[in-house]
Amino acid sequence: MSQVRAEPRARRPHRTAVGLVFGLVVVVFALIGALVDQRGPTPAPSLSDILAGDDGRPDAEADGVVTGADGVLPDGVTVFDDQHPGVVNLDPELLEALRTAATDAGRRDITFNVNSGWRSPDYQDQLLRDAVTEYGSEAEAARWVATADTSPHVSGDAVDLGPYDTMDWLSRHGARYGLCQIYGNEPWHFELRPEATDHGCPAMYADPTEDPRM
Repeated sequence: MSQVRAEPRARRPHRTAVGLVFGLVVVVFALIGALVDQRGPTPAPSLSDILAGDDGRPDAEADGVVTGADGVLPDGVTVFDDQHPGVVNLDPELLEALRTAATDAGRRDITFNVNSGWRSPDYQDQLLRDAVTEYGSEAEAARWVATADTSPHVSGDAVDLGPYDTMDWLSRHGARYGLCQIYGNEPWHFELRPEATDHGCPAMYADPTEDPRM
Protein backbone atom coordinates (compact mmCIF):
# COMPACT_ATOMS: atom_id res chain seq x y z
CA MET A 1 0.00 0.00 0.00
CA SER A 2 1.46 3.35 -1.07
CA GLN A 3 1.66 6.25 1.33
CA VAL A 4 0.57 9.82 0.54
CA ARG A 5 3.62 12.08 0.72
CA ALA A 6 2.99 15.11 2.89
CA GLU A 7 4.09 18.55 1.69
CA PRO A 8 7.18 19.69 3.56
CA ARG A 9 6.24 21.92 6.46
CA ALA A 10 9.20 24.25 5.83
CA ARG A 11 7.55 25.74 2.68
CA ARG A 12 4.26 26.73 4.30
CA PRO A 13 5.56 29.71 6.35
CA HIS A 14 7.21 31.17 3.19
CA ARG A 15 3.98 31.06 1.15
CA THR A 16 2.03 32.53 4.05
CA ALA A 17 4.48 35.44 4.38
CA VAL A 18 4.25 36.22 0.65
CA GLY A 19 0.48 36.27 0.88
CA LEU A 20 0.56 38.66 3.82
CA VAL A 21 2.95 41.05 2.04
CA PHE A 22 0.81 41.03 -1.10
CA GLY A 23 -2.28 41.75 0.97
CA LEU A 24 -0.58 44.68 2.70
CA VAL A 25 0.50 46.16 -0.66
CA VAL A 26 -3.07 45.97 -1.96
CA VAL A 27 -4.39 47.70 1.16
CA VAL A 28 -1.77 50.48 0.95
CA PHE A 29 -2.58 51.22 -2.70
CA ALA A 30 -6.29 51.21 -1.93
CA LEU A 31 -5.77 53.76 0.84
CA ILE A 32 -3.68 55.99 -1.45
CA GLY A 33 -6.34 55.83 -4.14
CA ALA A 34 -9.03 56.79 -1.67
CA LEU A 35 -7.03 59.81 -0.49
CA VAL A 36 -6.44 60.98 -4.08
CA ASP A 37 -10.14 60.66 -4.90
CA GLN A 38 -11.07 62.75 -1.86
CA ARG A 39 -8.59 65.53 -2.61
CA GLY A 40 -9.26 65.61 -6.34
CA PRO A 41 -6.74 66.76 -8.96
CA THR A 42 -4.43 69.62 -8.07
CA PRO A 43 -5.62 72.69 -10.03
CA ALA A 44 -3.15 74.50 -12.26
CA PRO A 45 -2.17 77.93 -10.92
CA SER A 46 -3.98 80.86 -12.49
CA LEU A 47 -2.27 84.02 -13.73
CA SER A 48 -3.51 85.88 -10.65
CA ASP A 49 -1.97 83.17 -8.45
CA ILE A 50 1.37 83.55 -10.18
CA LEU A 51 1.36 87.33 -9.82
CA ALA A 52 -0.03 87.33 -6.29
CA GLY A 53 2.19 88.57 -3.49
CA ASP A 54 2.26 87.48 0.15
CA ASP A 55 -0.99 89.30 0.83
CA GLY A 56 -2.74 87.47 -2.02
CA ARG A 57 -3.12 90.58 -4.18
CA PRO A 58 -1.41 91.13 -7.54
CA ASP A 59 1.95 92.83 -7.19
CA ALA A 60 1.60 96.16 -9.00
CA GLU A 61 5.38 96.59 -8.97
CA ALA A 62 6.16 93.28 -10.66
CA ASP A 63 8.64 93.87 -13.45
CA GLY A 64 7.06 94.20 -16.87
CA VAL A 65 3.46 93.84 -15.69
CA VAL A 66 0.94 96.28 -17.14
CA THR A 67 -2.72 96.46 -16.17
CA GLY A 68 -5.98 98.11 -17.09
CA ALA A 69 -4.63 101.33 -15.58
CA ASP A 70 -2.01 101.32 -18.37
CA GLY A 71 -4.66 100.91 -21.05
CA VAL A 72 -4.79 97.12 -21.34
CA LEU A 73 -8.31 96.20 -22.46
CA PRO A 74 -10.25 92.94 -22.11
CA ASP A 75 -12.15 91.49 -25.05
CA GLY A 76 -15.49 93.01 -25.94
CA VAL A 77 -14.86 96.62 -24.88
CA THR A 78 -16.69 99.13 -27.08
CA VAL A 79 -16.27 102.84 -27.66
CA PHE A 80 -19.18 103.43 -25.26
CA ASP A 81 -17.52 101.82 -22.22
CA ASP A 82 -16.63 104.46 -19.64
CA GLN A 83 -14.88 102.32 -17.02
CA HIS A 84 -11.68 101.57 -18.96
CA PRO A 85 -8.79 104.08 -19.09
CA GLY A 86 -7.91 102.75 -22.54
CA VAL A 87 -11.18 104.29 -23.76
CA VAL A 88 -11.89 107.27 -21.52
CA ASN A 89 -8.33 108.62 -21.84
CA LEU A 90 -8.68 108.99 -25.59
CA ASP A 91 -8.76 112.53 -26.95
CA PRO A 92 -12.31 113.81 -26.30
CA GLU A 93 -12.88 114.85 -29.93
CA LEU A 94 -11.69 111.48 -31.20
CA LEU A 95 -13.93 109.66 -28.73
CA GLU A 96 -16.93 111.79 -29.69
CA ALA A 97 -16.37 111.07 -33.39
CA LEU A 98 -16.04 107.36 -32.67
CA ARG A 99 -19.26 107.26 -30.69
CA THR A 100 -21.17 109.20 -33.34
CA ALA A 101 -19.94 106.85 -36.05
CA ALA A 102 -20.61 103.80 -33.90
CA THR A 103 -24.17 104.94 -33.29
CA ASP A 104 -24.80 105.20 -37.02
CA ALA A 105 -23.03 101.92 -37.77
CA GLY A 106 -25.03 100.23 -35.03
CA ARG A 107 -28.15 100.62 -37.14
CA ARG A 108 -26.54 98.03 -39.41
CA ASP A 109 -25.60 95.80 -36.48
CA ILE A 110 -21.95 96.86 -36.60
CA THR A 111 -20.18 97.18 -33.25
CA PHE A 112 -17.03 99.22 -32.66
CA ASN A 113 -14.84 97.06 -30.43
CA VAL A 114 -11.74 98.77 -29.08
CA ASN A 115 -8.78 96.40 -29.19
CA SER A 116 -6.40 99.12 -28.05
CA GLY A 117 -6.82 102.82 -27.38
CA TRP A 118 -4.90 105.05 -25.01
CA ARG A 119 -1.73 103.43 -23.64
CA SER A 120 0.63 104.42 -20.89
CA PRO A 121 4.33 104.87 -21.81
CA ASP A 122 5.10 101.66 -19.89
CA TYR A 123 2.55 99.73 -21.94
CA GLN A 124 3.91 101.14 -25.19
CA ASP A 125 7.46 100.27 -24.19
CA GLN A 126 6.42 96.72 -23.44
CA LEU A 127 4.69 96.38 -26.81
CA LEU A 128 7.80 97.65 -28.54
CA ARG A 129 10.03 95.18 -26.68
CA ASP A 130 7.66 92.37 -27.61
CA ALA A 131 7.71 93.48 -31.25
CA VAL A 132 11.51 93.49 -31.36
CA THR A 133 11.50 89.95 -30.00
CA GLU A 134 8.82 88.83 -32.46
CA TYR A 135 10.21 90.49 -35.60
CA GLY A 136 13.89 90.08 -34.80
CA SER A 137 15.07 93.68 -35.07
CA GLU A 138 14.20 97.23 -34.04
CA ALA A 139 13.95 98.27 -37.67
CA GLU A 140 11.31 95.65 -38.47
CA ALA A 141 9.46 96.24 -35.20
CA ALA A 142 9.21 99.97 -36.07
CA ARG A 143 6.90 99.04 -38.95
CA TRP A 144 4.30 97.99 -36.38
CA VAL A 145 4.97 99.64 -33.03
CA ALA A 146 6.13 103.19 -32.30
CA THR A 147 8.17 104.37 -29.35
CA ALA A 148 6.43 105.80 -26.31
CA ASP A 149 7.68 109.27 -27.30
CA THR A 150 6.08 109.17 -30.75
CA SER A 151 3.08 106.85 -30.49
CA PRO A 152 -0.33 108.50 -31.01
CA HIS A 153 -1.74 105.85 -28.68
CA VAL A 154 0.22 107.31 -25.76
CA SER A 155 -1.14 110.78 -26.51
CA GLY A 156 -4.67 109.36 -26.83
CA ASP A 157 -4.94 110.22 -30.52
CA ALA A 158 -5.27 106.73 -32.00
CA VAL A 159 -7.46 103.68 -31.63
CA ASP A 160 -7.30 100.12 -32.93
CA LEU A 161 -10.75 98.82 -33.81
CA GLY A 162 -12.36 95.54 -34.77
CA PRO A 163 -13.85 93.29 -35.97
CA TYR A 164 -13.44 93.21 -39.74
CA ASP A 165 -16.93 94.59 -40.39
CA THR A 166 -16.06 97.68 -38.37
CA MET A 167 -12.81 98.27 -40.25
CA ASP A 168 -14.56 97.79 -43.58
CA TRP A 169 -17.41 100.15 -42.66
CA LEU A 170 -15.02 102.86 -41.49
CA SER A 171 -12.82 102.52 -44.57
CA ARG A 172 -15.87 103.46 -46.63
CA HIS A 173 -17.65 105.92 -44.31
CA GLY A 174 -15.09 107.07 -41.76
CA ALA A 175 -14.16 110.30 -43.57
CA ARG A 176 -17.69 111.57 -42.94
CA TYR A 177 -16.79 111.59 -39.22
CA GLY A 178 -13.16 112.61 -39.64
CA LEU A 179 -12.00 109.08 -38.85
CA CYS A 180 -9.20 107.92 -41.12
CA GLN A 181 -7.03 104.86 -41.55
CA ILE A 182 -3.45 106.10 -41.40
CA TYR A 183 -1.27 103.10 -42.29
CA GLY A 184 -1.74 100.66 -45.13
CA ASN A 185 -0.41 97.75 -43.09
CA GLU A 186 -2.70 98.47 -40.13
CA PRO A 187 -6.33 98.54 -41.31
CA TRP A 188 -7.44 98.54 -37.66
CA HIS A 189 -5.63 101.80 -36.75
CA PHE A 190 -7.71 105.00 -36.94
CA GLU A 191 -7.04 108.61 -36.03
CA LEU A 192 -9.06 111.80 -36.16
CA ARG A 193 -8.53 114.07 -39.17
CA PRO A 194 -11.26 116.77 -38.91
CA GLU A 195 -10.50 118.12 -42.39
CA ALA A 196 -11.50 114.75 -43.84
CA THR A 197 -15.17 115.68 -43.45
CA ASP A 198 -14.68 118.19 -46.30
CA HIS A 199 -11.70 116.87 -48.23
CA GLY A 200 -11.62 113.16 -47.55
CA CYS A 201 -8.95 111.22 -45.73
CA PRO A 202 -5.31 111.85 -46.70
CA ALA A 203 -3.26 109.26 -48.53
CA MET A 204 -2.11 106.48 -46.22
CA TYR A 205 1.48 105.75 -45.30
CA ALA A 206 2.60 102.22 -46.14
CA ASP A 207 3.59 101.77 -42.50
CA PRO A 208 4.63 103.94 -39.52
CA THR A 209 8.25 104.24 -40.69
CA GLU A 210 7.00 106.58 -43.46
CA ASP A 211 5.16 108.80 -40.99
CA PRO A 212 7.23 111.96 -40.30
CA ARG A 213 5.87 112.00 -36.74
CA MET A 214 7.77 108.78 -36.08
